[in-house]
Amino acid sequence: MATARSKGSSKAPSKSPAKRRWIKWLFLGPLLIVLLVQLYFFLMVCWYAQFNPGSTSFMRAQLSVLRETNPDATLKHQWVPYDRISYNLKRAVVASEDANFNEHYGVDLKAIERTYERNERRGKLVGGGSTITQQLAKNLFLSGSRSYLRKGQETIIAFMLEAVMSKQRILEIYLNVAEFGRGVFGAEAAARYYFKTSAAKLSTAQAARLAVMLPNPRFYDKNRSTRYLERRTSTIQRRIPSADVPRADERP
Repeated sequence: MATARSKGSSKAPSKSPAKRRWIKWLFLGPLLIVLLVQLYFFLMVCWYAQFNPGSTSFMRAQLSVLRETNPDATLKHQWVPYDRISYNLKRAVVASEDANFNEHYGVDLKAIERTYERNERRGKLVGGGSTITQQLAKNLFLSGSRSYLRKGQETIIAFMLEAVMSKQRILEIYLNVAEFGRGVFGAEAAARYYFKTSAAKLSTAQAARLAVMLPNPRFYDKNRSTRYLERRTSTIQRRIPSADVPRADERP
């Protein structure tokens, strides 16, 4: 009888290590996936530091929507280097979207705090508080959905961008991939679409208007003469001379 019990008990411990391994991977598996995703984003950021992106997550999403009704639809987009984008537009975008662009490291904590308080008052997650770097992170890799999880990933990528790229490079990519209207991406396409000119020749008034359209470009593409758009454009136009932007000869 004693021998039988000893044989039975000897089999029980063999299940315990396998169970522990299963529990370990239950926790480590998701962590490993998260780390691999972050590694992918970091490698892509390093690539974009040297090479221009051909498309972005936002571009692909918008093209997919356009092709639902028109299979032959294409995006309006043309890359231009930093020194061929008017300083009026660079200053206007900084003045309108991120006045502290040259000073922060990807995240404006005060702006985030104000946005969080506004979210709490309204009882829902609304836009705002994102720096140009965060907006670039979202445009390149993420979606337009609003959630704290996506915001967290956006912030991580923003720190990667700031660690790898110069401010000039961040602004150059942003101005070339930002959405300015339905199927319109980048400063050059926007300048030609709205004003029949090049990004290099945008006036202060034209640049200010494009900058003000950035938070809701598809709406302003259809509604180009709203009272808010006119008032905000005048405000940004006055701020353009004092906006601080990276110079073309800046090095990383």
